[in-house]
Amino acid sequence: MLYTPEAFEPLTETAWDETRARDRVGEIVADVDGAMRGSRLMWRANEWDGWHGTSPMKNLYVGATGVIWALDALRRRGLAETSLDLPDLATRTLELFRERPDFMKGMKLPEPKESALLTGETGILLVAWRLAPSAELETALLERVRANMQNRADELMWGVPGTLHAARAMLNWTGDERWREAWLESADALWSRREPDGMWVQRMYEREERGLSASHGLVGNVLALLGGGELLTAERRERLVRETSAILVRTAVFEDGRPNWPPRERPTLPGPDGQVRLQWDYGGAGVVVSAAEYLDEELLLAGAELVWEAGPHGLEKGPCICHGTSGNGYALLKMFARTGDERWLERARRFAMHALEQVERLRTERGHGRYSLWTGDLGVALFAADCVEATTGYPVLDSPDG
Repeated sequence: MLYTPEAFEPLTETAWDETRARDRVGEIVADVDGAMRGSRLMWRANEWDGWHGTSPMKNLYVGATGVIWALDALRRRGLAETSLDLPDLATRTLELFRERPDFMKGMKLPEPKESALLTGETGILLVAWRLAPSAELETALLERVRANMQNRADELMWGVPGTLHAARAMLNWTGDERWREAWLESADALWSRREPDGMWVQRMYEREERGLSASHGLVGNVLALLGGGELLTAERRERLVRETSAILVRTAVFEDGRPNWPPRERPTLPGPDGQVRLQWDYGGAGVVVSAAEYLDEELLLAGAELVWEAGPHGLEKGPCICHGTSGNGYALLKMFARTGDERWLERARRFAMHALEQVERLRTERGHGRYSLWTGDLGVALFAADCVEATTGYPVLDSPDG
């Protein structure tokens, strides 16, 4: 079994409609604008998003910073206009985080946890600088990036791969040589911990694992290094692509010509809880999204076909870009980019229509939206926007501007 069938549901029969998709994106933004609450003007955290955290959530992954980043990305692209003062919100979110960080309690977190892109202050500083640039914010962000070089988590959420994305974005925006140096130093640190066989060990939550996934493993690390473009030497790039491709061929689990990948290096697919996942953060969808530019095309196409055949996730996982329908939809968009075959764009657009319908279904069920980037409605809006524009950039990681 390559995935857990009961985690998925039949694909909507609703045909792609660009006008409807644009309208739904606008409705999501309007709902976000109207959902501010309390004297500190933050969004209600979903129970899963706020697990063991301090409400309101402020981080880039499931908190206010991700919401602000997505609203700004949609505004810059001319797809929806927020009524909120985003620069003010971004700087106040940083102030709130410094007053009451929203790290998970009761767990031993990778250090320095404050430097994490998705769950720490780095992502918050990055968005705050983008919206309200200042020398003070840039200095604080540079300090966070440099402090993270010895973080031995070696994965996207907490470790150096995340801060590589931040350094590259700042170099693109500023052209300041300090960011080139920070990227190169960070890349050297990450490369130095690469195992002789091309893998990394993730040291998190008092465990050591050799992960493959986009969120906590190999393909996420490689994406961050390749994202440096000309900053990564040709020798390292060639070696990274060759050795990572070999690992992904070796670790793929096949049935009937279709592959999925386990979250960690092992010969079988089920995780410790017995689930067989097919999503962005764990499994084949994330491998296709992250390795789309270099992995063998036949293997990528087979992985994307599995995503299409499985269909959209059910409401338990939902429409999100992390572990839901939109995250899997990005695998279809990536195949459109790799092959130029319009069939993959058409398939991605069907997933987008389904994900937008799931947003409506869940909002009706809960009585409110879900206000986060990776796990909520705005990630879906960005996926739908990419389907409208026939672009393929996974949020934040492929493009700092959305």
